[in-house]
Amino acid sequence: MKAEIIAVGTELLLGQIVNTNAQFISRECAALGIDMYFQTVVGDNEQRLLDSLRLAASRADVVICTGGLGPTQDDLTKDVLATLTGRNLVLHEPSMEAISEMFASRGIHMVESNRRQALMLEGSDPLHNETGLAVGNALTFEGTHFVLLPGPPKEMKPMFTKYAMPWLQLRMTNEVPLYSKMLKFAGIGESNLEHQLLDLIQTQTDPTIAPYAKEAEVTIRLTTRAYEAAEGELKLQATEAEIKKRLGEYLYADQDVPIETVVLQLLAARKKTLTVAESCTGGLISDLITTVPGSSESFLGGIIVYSNALKHKLLGVPMDILEGEGAPGAVSSETAVILAEQLLVKTGSDFGISVTGVAGPSPSEGKPVGLVYVGLAQKDAKTEVFTLQLSGNRESIKLRAAKRALYQLWKQLKEN
Repeated sequence: MKAEIIAVGTELLLGQIVNTNAQFISRECAALGIDMYFQTVVGDNEQRLLDSLRLAASRADVVICTGGLGPTQDDLTKDVLATLTGRNLVLHEPSMEAISEMFASRGIHMVESNRRQALMLEGSDPLHNETGLAVGNALTFEGTHFVLLPGPPKEMKPMFTKYAMPWLQLRMTNEVPLYSKMLKFAGIGESNLEHQLLDLIQTQTDPTIAPYAKEAEVTIRLTTRAYEAAEGELKLQATEAEIKKRLGEYLYADQDVPIETVVLQLLAARKKTLTVAESCTGGLISDLITTVPGSSESFLGGIIVYSNALKHKLLGVPMDILEGEGAPGAVSSETAVILAEQLLVKTGSDFGISVTGVAGPSPSEGKPVGLVYVGLAQKDAKTEVFTLQLSGNRESIKLRAAKRALYQLWKQLKEN
């Protein structure tokens, strides 16, 4: 079956709200075997919404609407679909009772407009709202299946998963679900990765290979159709093996997780600890790490040594290395080594990562924007320094430096 999502709300068109609903629904539909062909965003305008519904019905088997089910006059989705289908709106008594009880329990007077949230199209199936007030609707009209969902994700997601999906499954025939697998890479750019897989991408049939980049990381999505996960894994096996053969040194995960999660898993498995000293990244590595639940098991902490004075005072970098004529400077391999090694001395951690560089927008110490040194120290081993020349704006350089530092630690943990 072909599907289309219509997201209703002027706030979406104005950019006041990000449409995360479409991402969620598309992913869930793919898992059912429903192909998402179109996504439309339309404002709170009766005629434009009617035109969008008519167009969607002419080209899709399933039309899923989000938003426009609330109590105000600009919540038009049910009204417009009633116009399209020639059906009346009727009161769904269980929803009306729940709405009345909610207002009564809070001691708030219920205005008449709140009854709108309990309306449904005559002859449609109600979709229970477990976390909100507006009842959802599902109906089939002239061969097209319409599903109406609330806009707030906390209401939409449970309604779609628990009620809309089973409703759609009963109306499906021979659809085969999509099975996808994410391969996550770091330490390599999207264009370089694609170049090394170009022959596979150009000749792909089944499975399909789709590279796409997030900031500082690259993902390959392998997709096939399979009724069961085991069948899907089997169909992806040969392609995945070839990709690993070519790019295994950059492949840090075969699921959709950030590299900091994998690094922490490896540290915990080896019972090792980590500390970081950050200059140009300003604490970003520490932030990425501590976003992961359970990070305290392996991460002892971080020091932001942004100024030369603190590099010297807290981690003992000699001033004649940091400043003066002929000095290597704060942005140097020498500084990166001392910062990383002093972390081990001061904290007793097993690994120490240091980052010092020029995030921009202007050069520093006569060195170009994007020049970054990453130091990686570990007990009983020689400290390594990695020289990076990164591109992008200040925020991009900081994030890429942080991710690249984590990649170097991942590589060390993986190899040893």
